[in-house]
Amino acid sequence: MIETKNAKITNVELSNDDHGVLSGWVYLDYGGSGQGFGGYNLYNPNYKKTDKNIAGHFIWRVMEIVGVHKWSDLKGKNIRVQCDMSHVEAIGNIIEDIWFYPQKEFEEIIGKNQ
Repeated sequence: MIETKNAKITNVELSNDDHGVLSGWVYLDYGGSGQGFGGYNLYNPNYKKTDKNIAGHFIWRVMEIVGVHKWSDLKGKNIRVQCDMSHVEAIGNIIEDIWFYPQKEFEEIIGKNQ
């Protein structure tokens, strides 16, 4: 069951460690427990290039939701999270009712069957 929680961003990471693809993570602390948001395949250099930049979209939307101008400024910020025990579905601004649902937004960018 999806629930809404407040969280503090403890760390952020952009890496190509996971099977040679670019992924981004935002690590969250719920006050006694934590969870990661991200892990999407943002770019795979082995697939054909397209103009559908989900890496840029992911980075931009995370920064936009949190209200920062630099990726490095995310650490220590508070956000809202819609999650269950297994994954974070969306992140939201701590004050304003604005949300980032990556799965939904990526489907709009690249299509559901790609």
